[in-house]
Amino acid sequence: MTQSDSLFDLAGQGSSPETFERLRWSGTLAEYMTLLEKDPSPARNAWQRLLDMIESHGRETLSDGSNSWKLFEDPMGSGRDGIFGLNEPLNALVDMVRAGARHLGPERRLLLLHGPVGSAKSTIVRLLKGGLEAYSKTEPGSIYTFEWEIDGQTIPSATRQNPLLLIPAEQRSRVQEQLNVKFGGEFELVIEGQLDPLSMHYYDLLAERYSGDWQRIIEHVRVRRFVFNEASRIGIGTFQPKDEKNQDSTELTGDLNYRKIAEYGSDSDPRAFNFDGEFHVANRGLLEFVEVLKLDVAFLYDLLGATQERAIKPKKFQQCSIDEVILGHTNEPEYKRLAGNDLMEAFRDRTIRIDVPYNLTVDGEVKIYRRRYGDPGTPGRGLAPHSLRMAALWAVLTRLEEPTHQGLSLMQKADLYNGDPVPGFEPAQAAEVRAEAKREGLFGISPRYVQDRIAICLVQTGSVPGPREVLHSIRQGLLHHSLSAGAEDMGQYLHCIDLVEGVYDGIIQEEVRVVLSSDERAMEGLCSRYLDSLRAYATREDVVGPGGEPRAPDEDLMRSVEEKMGVGAARREDFRHELMSYIAVLQEKGQLFDYKRNERLYKALQAKRFEDEKESIQLIESETNVINPDSDKRILAVRDRLVGEFGYDPDSATRVLREVAGLLNQSAQDDEATEDLAA
Repeated sequence: MTQSDSLFDLAGQGSSPETFERLRWSGTLAEYMTLLEKDPSPARNAWQRLLDMIESHGRETLSDGSNSWKLFEDPMGSGRDGIFGLNEPLNALVDMVRAGARHLGPERRLLLLHGPVGSAKSTIVRLLKGGLEAYSKTEPGSIYTFEWEIDGQTIPSATRQNPLLLIPAEQRSRVQEQLNVKFGGEFELVIEGQLDPLSMHYYDLLAERYSGDWQRIIEHVRVRRFVFNEASRIGIGTFQPKDEKNQDSTELTGDLNYRKIAEYGSDSDPRAFNFDGEFHVANRGLLEFVEVLKLDVAFLYDLLGATQERAIKPKKFQQCSIDEVILGHTNEPEYKRLAGNDLMEAFRDRTIRIDVPYNLTVDGEVKIYRRRYGDPGTPGRGLAPHSLRMAALWAVLTRLEEPTHQGLSLMQKADLYNGDPVPGFEPAQAAEVRAEAKREGLFGISPRYVQDRIAICLVQTGSVPGPREVLHSIRQGLLHHSLSAGAEDMGQYLHCIDLVEGVYDGIIQEEVRVVLSSDERAMEGLCSRYLDSLRAYATREDVVGPGGEPRAPDEDLMRSVEEKMGVGAARREDFRHELMSYIAVLQEKGQLFDYKRNERLYKALQAKRFEDEKESIQLIESETNVINPDSDKRILAVRDRLVGEFGYDPDSATRVLREVAGLLNQSAQDDEATEDLAA
């Protein structure tokens, strides 16, 4: 694409007559079976095709040996619907699809995605449906059906059935055997099922005409390729419960065409039936049941037959074979109702439940929000650093159970799940801790709520919002929104906000410490003063001042730095001699001492530098306007380093400095109050 391309040229790119023709190939049954001799994969059933589609996008093997399936990162939508932090349920889903593809039992079950609202159940199904659509347009994903050409009429297979169902039952095993010899896949290709009532009608008609000569019958068959398309109701169906007055089971199994009954003279003639129920639509592909447990009992009977027998019973006709993956999803209240209803035992027995909890990793939650918010380059969507992370941390905390392990706090539990270091715990213990909390992720706050509060914050805030503004928006939303089951939940949610604000306070204070230490001239000067005093102390000499005047070693400076390294008064003599001896050894080797390579000393100098600048920073809180560069160049330099090193905009950096100033002032007041109390 070039800048000279017109809008019309751009609109037409990617379409070609060659692609159109390739996706609409047609030929005789003999020609189709010749294709199968070269590549038997079009003979796969719906479960096998779904598995191959998932695997075609690739996977990544994680450090714990589990898989991360690329399909669920939404490669087709540039990551717009990517799913994060749910590898365990996604692996469980793929394992069940694999077992179904191998004819191990799940192919005769309903896969039920169970979890709280907003836990990505619908998104998972949407990615599977979109993946099947795209896969059917590729050569590895090609799929075929057939149509009848009789007496000048073309009659498509009513449910886009597999052309191999035209093979007589007694010959199928031999054809099947030959296909599998060539195929050599991890699963077996099986020809099972029978022709739908409409195709059976024409098959019988031609059999009568040609005295059962199969090859003469098949001359009237045209095999053609087709592609899945949810919008056109081809191979992908979606069923959503409605109120009882506006819905009946024919939406699933089709209904009589009363206009044609008069034409054909009978309501049991398959030509007078509309095979357009969702089960028919989804044949060869996937059928989604939205909020499946809200279905009326009459619908559940059809669903039971479709799963267990892989057949449905249209009105007035024999059972009709179907080949499709049936996926349902439901929320917690409906599932509890199912679990407590003895009359639903048959349904429970034909259901494989896959829990889809909320994400429990902060990094994963940030990725969910990052898809829509936080990009400084997108007008109206920019957020100050840490905004999304603090919102994500709060959301994850609401989904966790209180830890039962001694020495593990709720915040540390979130860190452990995220793979962050936690004192006293190894990363491998995360699985152990998680195993003890069976319901984690099945309660708490939905990502949708957090996204809604971020959106409100973005439109209500004049400048770029930061973590404090986002958390305030979340808090305000809680006070006016019935998200919790009771006061206890609400109290826990508000407590989690307080915890997150404490974490944020520590982050911004550390960032200010870091930018202060990034002033290399100031840090080197501080280190030189410390080492000069240390050297003079060790040799019992004076320090030479800037003007050449002698003065005593600065004991206050040395003790301040040493205390920040954890060196007590009793060890100061030994520590000072050890450090000077180490510097002397380096000099003998012709090497210079670099304070940056001594982590303890470097951090102590950072802390000392921060301590020395406290007073300047604390003054910011009393100012009513933006920092005046002329009145305080040092603070302006700190602000600019926050911008350069941590990605703040100038206004956000100024806010951070004001917040740090407030924290320092509050800390000073608390220290004074403690001293007064002690006195």
